Amino acid sequence: MSTKDLARYLGVSEATVRRDLAALARQGLLQRDHGGAFLPEAEPPYAVKLTQNPGQKEAIARRASSMVPDGATLILDSGTTTLALARLLAGRPLRVVVLDVALAQVLAQGETEVLLPGGRVRNGFYSLVGSWTEELLGQVRADIFFLGADAFNSEGITNHTFEEAAVKRKAMAVSQRTVLLADRSKWGKRAPAFVAPLNALHLVIPSCAT
Repeated sequence: MSTKDLARYLGVSEATVRRDLAALARQGLLQRDHGGAFLPEAEPPYAVKLTQNPGQKEAIARRASSMVPDGATLILDSGTTTLALARLLAGRPLRVVVLDVALAQVLAQGETEVLLPGGRVRNGFYSLVGSWTEELLGQVRADIFFLGADAFNSEGITNHTFEEAAVKRKAMAVSQRTVLLADRSKWGKRAPAFVAPLNALHLVIPSCAT
């Protein structure tokens, strides 16, 4: 809704509406737009994410895995696209810091060394978040961070939660390269928590699959 429409509907001034919208935006409850605001798209449940665009995710994972030399130190972000990548990397001689307990379970086999940076697990989504995660990530020096995204557009990469966004930024800071893995359904969308601008990325691996 526009600021003008909200002011008329609520019977208050436009200045009051703008202040209230700014406060709600800071809490991640809505997103500001030119002259108004809108509700962000809700994060789908993990079980639903697993069923979305599996062919695209597998194609992205295959291209990403071809970039990884044996002996590399990686950080894998939380998400179902990085889960597809973890399945391809499992067993190889790699050191992998994972930001998702589901990925750790998949990777922990063969010659793959798996490290979990601790922190709080987001129930139902399995990602690691919080100050413990960020503090321990600060001790890592990775060759590549494979970043997942809830949404991205010309403004940059965004996420549904501010805690995950903070962990992603920390992982970017300790990695030589950041590679975004995102299927085409994420492009042109925006979530409440800003992660980074597009120019902070070294590479984007989109999907060629239909």
